[in-house]
Amino acid sequence: MSTAPAAARAVPAAVSRALLAAFGLAAVVDLVSLLAGAGLGHQIAKPLLMPLLAAYAVTLGAPKPLTAALLLGWAGDVLLLSDSDRSFLLGMASFAAGHVCYLVLFGRRRTSPILGALYAAALAGTVVLLWPDLPAELRIPVAGYSLLLTAMAYRSSSLGLLAGLGGALFLLSDTLIATGVAGRPQLPVPDFWVMLTYVAAQYLLTAGALRAMYGERRTTV
Repeated sequence: MSTAPAAARAVPAAVSRALLAAFGLAAVVDLVSLLAGAGLGHQIAKPLLMPLLAAYAVTLGAPKPLTAALLLGWAGDVLLLSDSDRSFLLGMASFAAGHVCYLVLFGRRRTSPILGALYAAALAGTVVLLWPDLPAELRIPVAGYSLLLTAMAYRSSSLGLLAGLGGALFLLSDTLIATGVAGRPQLPVPDFWVMLTYVAAQYLLTAGALRAMYGERRTTV
């Protein structure tokens, strides 16, 4: 087990806690805004989430791939605030780059072949189910993105239970988006469930990565 960089150890614990609290507050504001149909609250809170989580992670010595993944998630969040097809594709590309950063972070650590088979089956089933109803121009990009996302979700388990749950929730969140794009039946207030699973996913991936690398004392869960 490695220790956090000296620069991170020099950051007062109160700063880390304040950043985590700010992230939690922004998440609550965003989710409540979605439930209440308050679009302005969502527009303000959503872009704050990943920068606050990234700053929190940096104060605890986050490796560069983790920080990059979170900031690419922020770019994707901002792009997806627009309803245009171009913004959707650019946002998906940004998240895809973030998944590559996560895969770099996970390295060559071992993962369960059985879990891999389950994720592969889930990927194949989802693509087959949604393919006919996806817009023709989005089928290949969505399928490619889904493959990368599933690989990230599977490999996240190499960092332990927290990160593994984060990867699974990320997959669930984006699957909810894909079902909406395909025009399939949605849960009530679908954006709320998308954001709830997404925010939990990014936090668990962050906490799981920091715990795996620096030990339980370096994280606040």
